[in-house]
Amino acid sequence: MENNLNLKTRNSFKALGILLWYPNNEWLECSDELLALMKSENCIEDKDFNAIKDFINSMKSGDLFTFQENYVDTFDRVRTMSLHLFEHVHGDSRERGQAMIDLSDRYLEQGLKLDSSELPDYLPMFLEYLATLPVETALEELDEVAHILKAIGTKLKERGNQYFCIFQALLKMVGQEIGDVVVKADEETSFDELDKEWEEKQIEFLGAQNPDNGVDTNSCGTCPSSVKSNCSLQTNIPQGVTQ
Repeated sequence: MENNLNLKTRNSFKALGILLWYPNNEWLECSDELLALMKSENCIEDKDFNAIKDFINSMKSGDLFTFQENYVDTFDRVRTMSLHLFEHVHGDSRERGQAMIDLSDRYLEQGLKLDSSELPDYLPMFLEYLATLPVETALEELDEVAHILKAIGTKLKERGNQYFCIFQALLKMVGQEIGDVVVKADEETSFDELDKEWEEKQIEFLGAQNPDNGVDTNSCGTCPSSVKSNCSLQTNIPQGVTQ
């Protein structure tokens, strides 16, 4: 697998972001095009591409409602697996709101407008934003959040969750990967365990300090995190942002 830097931009970022949306018929219908796009850009290792293909096929052949429940249980019930990047930095503190404003202002300066129903730190938005950047710049910015992706991906791998393959593919783009882990039994998380997860130490993000130690909202708020851009793929891939 060649890490193709000859492309001006890398739309595989956007394709992987779409796979992290809440499961719906819209992205399932264009899943073959997503796979073809990722294959054509040749920036995902064969092993990971095949895992992503198996993940998509299991979605297409299974019960959509079941996958939607799994998505909520995976990413919405536990803070340390949240797809909102600032959740790992600010939690529910007031600094998060200011950081959101700063991010939105930055994207507006670049001519990008978020959908009013989405938050700017949502990981699929960040990946779609990367698809608008020169490849080398996009990889630098992806590397800045790699520790968050690795933390989430490790938990997914421990649980035997297929979403793991998306995080592994992203990490390998910046020369990292999730190593061997002890696979845990797939058991329903209790409310006590959920409370413990929500109390876990927050992850440092792009040099931002833990809110308990004082947050520099200027330095964190200006760091690119996630945006749903008007990235025009030459495929019938759903768009989420107007420009």
